[in-house]
Amino acid sequence: MRFPVFLCSLHCSSTMKKQLLDYFLVPTGLFLMVAYHIWLLCWIKRHPTNTVIGINAINRRLWVGAMMEDTSKNGVLAVQTLRNNIMASTLLASTAIMLSSLIAVLMSNNGARPAGFVYGDKSELGFSIKFFCILVCFLLAFLLNVQSIRYYSHASILINVPIKKKISTPHLTPDFVGRTVNKGSYFWSLGLRAFYFSFPLFLWIFGPIPMFLSCLLLIFVLYFLDVTSEFGWVIAGVDDMKDEEQGR
Repeated sequence: MRFPVFLCSLHCSSTMKKQLLDYFLVPTGLFLMVAYHIWLLCWIKRHPTNTVIGINAINRRLWVGAMMEDTSKNGVLAVQTLRNNIMASTLLASTAIMLSSLIAVLMSNNGARPAGFVYGDKSELGFSIKFFCILVCFLLAFLLNVQSIRYYSHASILINVPIKKKISTPHLTPDFVGRTVNKGSYFWSLGLRAFYFSFPLFLWIFGPIPMFLSCLLLIFVLYFLDVTSEFGWVIAGVDDMKDEEQGR
């Protein structure tokens, strides 16, 4: 009678050790992802010309200023460019809501779960938490892309208002329109980050080890996509634009 009891206790201890991987590796991977994006945000605030996001934000302000210099010539080009951005955000939003519906169907129907390949928590509650995290990730991506469409739609109207007629629109400046375009781009970038973040959550279905490794790989890839060398001409262009605005 002692031998079956010993096997049962050994099996329970191994199961507990496997579940401990979820309690250690998953929070560690999430912490690394959050820590990287906090560092990226601080780096953008302090050294914007060393990041792709900061350089693109400066270039968008310059582009808006150039488009609003002569709305009769550049109006169609500006609207077409913003329309392309709206189409990109619409595609991501549609994809996100479609995947959210698919995940909801899998959760309600107890979809196929690769229990034989999972080295970690295999309980029903564990799988429900994993699918719920993926669902929340895609819903967040949908909301962020909808906000991006909202700001791009506002900018497509504001960018065609002639800035020379300041009597009727005293508060409308290229800087204000540039901030609106940048807000749409920021929301689009956040929605795209939510899609990136869904990859570790998908791999979490197969266990905490693939999830943790995918977090490390994703941070490594995002670092090379986000960080770049300094461009002095961008800073000079912004200074010239500010001097022109002050001269007016």
